[in-house]
Amino acid sequence: QVQLVESGGGLVQPGGSLRLSCAASGGIFSIYAMGWYRQAPGKQRELVAAIISGGRTNYADSVKGRFTISRDSAKNTVYLQMNSLKPEDTAVYYCNAKMKVAGTPEVWGQGTLVTVSS
Repeated sequence: QVQLVESGGGLVQPGGSLRLSCAASGGIFSIYAMGWYRQAPGKQRELVAAIISGGRTNYADSVKGRFTISRDSAKNTVYLQMNSLKPEDTAVYYCNAKMKVAGTPEVWGQGTLVTVSS
């Protein structure tokens, strides 16, 4: 059973940076892709960035050029480096893991709050 634990959220001023971490444990070899989603108050959860097992990445248009997703396979950890943060980036950020076997439920972390405000 895959488990995800996020860390790194907090309060930052506009233009600042934060790095989120997502540590995976248990059944990690069953993971096909990992990603970060976010959900702002009153809005639907949306994909921010994802990285698949082959290393390919994709990003939401709103974060391209500002956010970078990466992974450290030795630590079973995925990172989201967020630069040039804007107030509209304020949201709860969730780590997500999708499994290799079709039909296997995806796994979510508990979420970490990122607040961008002066």
